[in-house]
Amino acid sequence: MLDTLKAELHKLHLMLPAEKLVTWTSGNVSARDPETGLVVIKPSGIMYEDLRPEDHVVLDLEGNMIEGKLKPSSDTASHLYIYRQRPDVNGIVHTHSPYATAFAAVGKPIPVYLTAIADEFGQAIPCAGFALIGGEEIGQQVVEHIGSCAAVLLKNHGVFTVGKSARAAVKAAVMVEDIAKTVHLALQLGQPDEIPAADVEKLHYRYTHVYGQ
Repeated sequence: MLDTLKAELHKLHLMLPAEKLVTWTSGNVSARDPETGLVVIKPSGIMYEDLRPEDHVVLDLEGNMIEGKLKPSSDTASHLYIYRQRPDVNGIVHTHSPYATAFAAVGKPIPVYLTAIADEFGQAIPCAGFALIGGEEIGQQVVEHIGSCAAVLLKNHGVFTVGKSARAAVKAAVMVEDIAKTVHLALQLGQPDEIPAADVEKLHYRYTHVYGQ
């Protein structure tokens, strides 16, 4: 079932350690199939190098297991909560990438100090509150605080990103860590200036409507 989506998720999961967004077995990617509404997600506690496409777990939006022999990610309830609340989202990524998580640890959003932030996110990256792992509480924090951004920091925890596809959500996860690193370095040199909101809007529009082929 959903073999093509499982194969895509397998490749995307391997990108997380390659991009240094996760360590050991932390983090996960999920995808919602637009046709069936079913969700495919990483199994819990499996090393990325040991993960196979067929290991991914298929669930419905209420958490009923449709296919799979392994336990789904411990973040599954939060992923499903986000999908139920956000019909525009078909991909979700959770990481503990170090620079972005450093901002989360101190409960600070990442302001629009860089054109790259304006391009990819179109606004400051917000920081949500603290929530325990295992239930829907993290998902509730994500939905409450992420707004129209593709990324949100979770206080004392890590990062969640969303997208129209799993690939888009992984790209957002890569970008939020990259800009968090640059902002961290900039803050060691001084206080950066925020880009004016009108310019942020223009940059985001250009990147999303003009840039690329």
